[in-house]
Amino acid sequence: MKIVITGVSKGLGRALSAEFANLGHEVAGCARNESAIEDLKTALGPQHSFTSVDLQSADEIEQWAKHLTSNWGVPNLLINNASMINGNAPLWQVSRTDFEVLMSTNVTAVFSTIQHFVPAMIDRRTGVVANISSGWGRSVSPNVGAYCTSKWAIEGMTLALAEDLPEGLAALSVDPGSIETEMSQSALGDAARNAQSPHEWAEKAAPFFLSLGGKHNGLQVSVPA
Repeated sequence: MKIVITGVSKGLGRALSAEFANLGHEVAGCARNESAIEDLKTALGPQHSFTSVDLQSADEIEQWAKHLTSNWGVPNLLINNASMINGNAPLWQVSRTDFEVLMSTNVTAVFSTIQHFVPAMIDRRTGVVANISSGWGRSVSPNVGAYCTSKWAIEGMTLALAEDLPEGLAALSVDPGSIETEMSQSALGDAARNAQSPHEWAEKAAPFFLSLGGKHNGLQVSVPA
């Protein structure tokens, strides 16, 4: 299976890339951090494709998608994982610039990958788009309003995409659950240390993602604990 993942430089994206590769699948991923991309190339080998892409650039996403679909192949599974979070603050204290950067990464970049990968998946008549959401895409908490906004947007975008897709394809929003990452540490502080590591999570999450298919279109799912 060919799997495309955004945000592979650290956290869930890197752990998933390694786990999918260990299971024998071909992985293509992107992140802005060039050093992390080179590390992944070395660690996982030449059968995979990792590229430095600025997900805030529509042009870079378009060129990356064109190169992959022409030279590497059309993904069976597209996982929109890349995400960021602002420092904790009431919503009115988040600057407009910080809000726009967050929305560009967490929402607009997802739209762009859908725009440039999904047509080829439709032509092939199979494929799954899994958009990583959050518990904060289905609930809210104080001081993370901007992040909640972005993940509620992902939930709505995914449900709408599911209505547009032809039979055989699927779009799902996925709450990954509780994992200790830089983002969770930023939002939750010491409480994040009680969560599972990205590696532990990926061992369960990868088979879950691989089980998804057309019959799951439009579902709002969570990775099993």
